[in-house]
Amino acid sequence: MIGLVIFDCDGVLIDSEIISASALVEELAQHDIAIEMSHVLENFIGHPYAVVAGKIAAIAGAPLPASFEAAYRARLAQRFDAELRAIPGILDVLDNLAVPFCAATSSHPERAQRSLRAAGLTERFGERVYTVSMVARPKPAPDLFLHAAKAMQVDPKQCLVIEDSDLGIAAAQAAGMMAWQFTGGSHYAACHRRPAPAIKPDRSFHDMADFFAGAPQLKR
Repeated sequence: MIGLVIFDCDGVLIDSEIISASALVEELAQHDIAIEMSHVLENFIGHPYAVVAGKIAAIAGAPLPASFEAAYRARLAQRFDAELRAIPGILDVLDNLAVPFCAATSSHPERAQRSLRAAGLTERFGERVYTVSMVARPKPAPDLFLHAAKAMQVDPKQCLVIEDSDLGIAAAQAAGMMAWQFTGGSHYAACHRRPAPAIKPDRSFHDMADFFAGAPQLKR
């Protein structure tokens, strides 16, 4: 029995990954660091900024300057305000769910709130937004999803997680939760992503219009 649906944010609620990746590539270019968009999409999705910065430092051979994060977030905020859209069909899913729902994201809290606001989703989630800053370990550790379940007062075994990244699916499974992988974000088409062979979600779907086909009892 599903008592709570936990949505990842980027690539599930909002079609943000292409915007985020291109903004990162643009900001890196300002520091003469060239990383292909395809590499960002293949290797950085699902990771919090600190992990991404570490990966970039390994490629560049030196840490990013202290000012980089603020400059990147400012560039991204401008892009989000101008370009960000909700994933098609997600509003209908949220408005027809028969059980409580929340968001759990690896994004920085300010970015998460700004993203939801830009996509017109703030009112639907209210305070039910949990970020990686609230836990000790990022995905693929189960900490964030377990924190969300505890905050929502639902047994992890009764939680359904909707994720796009392999990291997120692994985190949900480590938390003992059911996990569905959504593959309809524009970043999937852009880099022809496919789930890792070791990742076996309980269900994979490409269109939010098909959400309730996986669990008709969740629809009001």
